[in-house]
Amino acid sequence: MCSILAYCSEQAEYERVAEMLSRTISRGPDDSRILDTGNGYLGFNRLAIMGLTPEGMQPFTLKGNAVVCNGEIYRFRKMKERLIEKGYTFRSDSDCEILLPLYEEYGIDMFRFLDAEFALVLYDAERKEYIAARDPIGIRPLYFGRDEKGIPVFASEPKNLVGICERIEPFPPGHYAVISAAHLGPWDIECIPLEHQGIAMAEYSRIWDAGYCLEDELTEIKRNIHDKLIAGIEKRLDADAPVGFLLSGGLDSSLVCGVSARIMDKPLRTFSIGMDLDAIDLKYARKVADYIGSEHYEVIISRDDVIAALEPVIRALGTYDITTIRASVGMYLVCKWIHENTDVRVIMTGEISDEIFGYKYTDFAPDAEAFQKEAEKRIREIHMYDVLRADRCISVNSLEARVPFGDLDFVSYCMKIDPEKKLNRYGIGKYLLRAAFEEDKLIPWDILMREKAAFSDAVGHSLVNDLIEYAKELYSDEEFEERRLAFTHAQPFTKESLLYREIFEKYYPGQSEMVVDFWMPNREWEGCDVNDPSARVLSNYGASGE
Repeated sequence: MCSILAYCSEQAEYERVAEMLSRTISRGPDDSRILDTGNGYLGFNRLAIMGLTPEGMQPFTLKGNAVVCNGEIYRFRKMKERLIEKGYTFRSDSDCEILLPLYEEYGIDMFRFLDAEFALVLYDAERKEYIAARDPIGIRPLYFGRDEKGIPVFASEPKNLVGICERIEPFPPGHYAVISAAHLGPWDIECIPLEHQGIAMAEYSRIWDAGYCLEDELTEIKRNIHDKLIAGIEKRLDADAPVGFLLSGGLDSSLVCGVSARIMDKPLRTFSIGMDLDAIDLKYARKVADYIGSEHYEVIISRDDVIAALEPVIRALGTYDITTIRASVGMYLVCKWIHENTDVRVIMTGEISDEIFGYKYTDFAPDAEAFQKEAEKRIREIHMYDVLRADRCISVNSLEARVPFGDLDFVSYCMKIDPEKKLNRYGIGKYLLRAAFEEDKLIPWDILMREKAAFSDAVGHSLVNDLIEYAKELYSDEEFEERRLAFTHAQPFTKESLLYREIFEKYYPGQSEMVVDFWMPNREWEGCDVNDPSARVLSNYGASGE
């Protein structure tokens, strides 16, 4: 990962910008640079992944224009060749160096055809305008607000903006904004704007909104899922820095590892984590590792490790959501181990599969239309939950996340599959994904067909139990009822959720609306009116955790 910062006015102060940028040095420990545009500043902390030489350092400049980008642009070499044919020259092997030539050729229309996960801010010197944009799913983070003078400020994480901006918001995925540096109000863009603190934003992608259903037959659907996921994985194996793989032993991470092992010409390095008492998935992860011949590492943690990690995890995440925090503890600790014990810089993960193909709770969807609406909501909001978890747990440990299930072509296709075919009519969840890889024998058959266990549960049922019990020890019933009422938005409803909220407020006071609400099953559905987000409380959880 890298971190970016943009302070969009000549009134900005260099010392303030430098201090703000330093707050996310873990995202980019290799180098830091701040550029004075003449109308504000662009800042960048670098984690070198593509184009490892100093020439790959940002901000990139071209004819007075400048850009900072935290992102990966896939298949960029083909675009680079076409730009060279048009007369552009390049100093580095960085994928992001093509952004300014693309802007010169296509303007803001370039966002519509980028095959990338990115967050960027670009300065147009001729127009004296800043352009901020984020990828359609929001895999790369971007936040914004206004300082005490009303100056727009953009940054990779909310921690960059705390104490500077009264209100901090996540920049919406699939949007761009154009801000004039000549005045403090929004620039009038030719679209129907969405108003966020007076900053007009245009939507260039609604990847979550299928709009229509494909008429593909089941055989064609399975083939396309298969081919598009493999293509998404293959793109993400392209890195100039060493790549590692999180392997939980569940379906999604196992498929990413199995496909990658087939593609690569050397053994993968895979990493698993589990509790010292009841690490459910370690044995399954080990089985996959043995099957694909990976160099496998296991990280074992205790109750003390979990409790000690809680505050740094919430500080890194910038959320109070129960599900996100539970699942982040294990991911944070395994990534911390990877950072401290290996030279791995890039981490492949299995996020975003459940949002597309279904959770345990979506088995309770009353009909296909309800299933589709829930999937759309989850993809639309995932930048505040699972994607945020992967980004922060990995980046705070100076690593970069790659999320193959978030490949734009893959997601776009899967969201258009007839939801009647995605409903669990097959006696097993996520059937289409499983069936798509039946013939490849990339992973053991029983792993391919094994029911899902929630990641936090799979690390060990005791992890969640430890967190719940720890919170109960901190508050009496009376204290809980009194203290939770201090919060009106996303009001805590268990002692565990109160604990997380109070830690969150310590580092992000008054910013709870950065997250829309708790990530919970749809309580409007019969069988889903539960008071805990873990799938283990649902009646259909079955033997998935064994």
